[in-house]
Amino acid sequence: MNFKELYLSGEIEFEEIHRYTSQWSRSDDTQSLAKFLGLNEIEEAVWIDESDEALEDMLFEQAK
Repeated sequence: MNFKELYLSGEIEFEEIHRYTSQWSRSDDTQSLAKFLGLNEIEEAVWIDESDEALEDMLFEQAK
């Protein structure tokens, strides 16, 4: 399971995104970081253009 799936299921806290980001940066994975995390284009744009907190708020709403 990717970060987003685990977060939305309540299995991990949002702060784990940093561990997943580090894992991706040390890997040979050719997919984008957003795809590795399981983010769609809108979520990726919010994360890049706004902040970690904005992405967390967006995903929190989806988890409800």
